[in-house]
Parts: sequence; C-alpha cells; structure tokens
Amino acid sequence: MTPEKVEKALFIIFAVIAIASALNILLQRSPIYSALSLIGTLLSLSALYLTVRAQFIAAIQIVVYAGAIMVLFLFVIMLLNVPKDQPQIEKQKGLRYLAIPFAGALIAETFYVLRLVPARALPVVAPAMADQAVGTTWSIGVGLFTSYLLPFEVTSVLILMAVVGAMVLARREGD
Repeated sequence: MTPEKVEKALFIIFAVIAIASALNILLQRSPIYSALSLIGTLLSLSALYLTVRAQFIAAIQIVVYAGAIMVLFLFVIMLLNVPKDQPQIEKQKGLRYLAIPFAGALIAETFYVLRLVPARALPVVAPAMADQAVGTTWSIGVGLFTSYLLPFEVTSVLILMAVVGAMVLARREGD
C-alpha cells in the first residue's frame, strides 16, 4: 500500500469512530457515559488532526479538551447527580463573606493587567519571520498573551463561574 492510501484509510477509520462516538453521546441515557463518549470523540478528532499533520493541535486537543475540560465536565456531572436523600450541611459559613474581597482582588488584577502591563512586554515578530512563525508554539503564545489576553482571561473566569454555579445548583437541590 502507498502512504497516501494508508493515510486515507486511517482518516476514514478515525472519522467513523468520531461519528459513532458522537452519536453515542446523544443515545446514552447516563450523562457519565455520554461524557465518556465525548472523550472518545475528542481522541478520534485528535487522531484526525495527526493524519493532516497538525501535531500541535492534536496534542492540545488531548491535553486541554480530552484532559482538563472533560475532567471538569465529569466533576460537574457527578456534582449535579447528588442523591436527594443525603442532607447538605454548610460546614464553613464564614466563607461566603470572603466573596466580595476576592471579587475586588480579581477586578484589581484585571485592571492591572489591562492598563499597567505594557503591551510590548513580549518581542514582536519581524514581518519577514511572520510567515514562518505561523502555527508554532512561540507565535501562539505571543498572540495569546498579547492580542488575545482579555478573551483568554474572560474564558477562564467563565469556566470558574460555571463550576461555582454547578456547586450552587447542587446545594439547592439537596436542601
């Protein structure tokens, strides 16, 4: 077999696995099994990225999505499926009063990053090197922490809010 035929066969195999596990997400009754099927979909997508020679995106797909995000999803699913017969006891009532100082610290940090940190703290890519640097980890890091710093931080705050919201919902169901 020629290398092109092997690549095409691998692409078709991983595409079928991705579609089958994506359908399994919809057909499962248990949210835990749906999340595990989503991990299978993400891993097969990572293999598809490898077949088109996008190794960095494949590695990020596994580390970020199949790893970190899916752990977060499973945590939230398990947290929301708390049995109702177990009483929820608030152990540390004083922690709710720390929310305002921590919110103030978060706002102060955001203003510090947006206003006081110079935008030219990282080196700028020369125009001649810009074509060669597209897609490298260095260019992605420079773009992420200069031009796209605010969306990056907003995304992290939104994920934190989702976890806190899931915990609040889980406590209300138990009461």
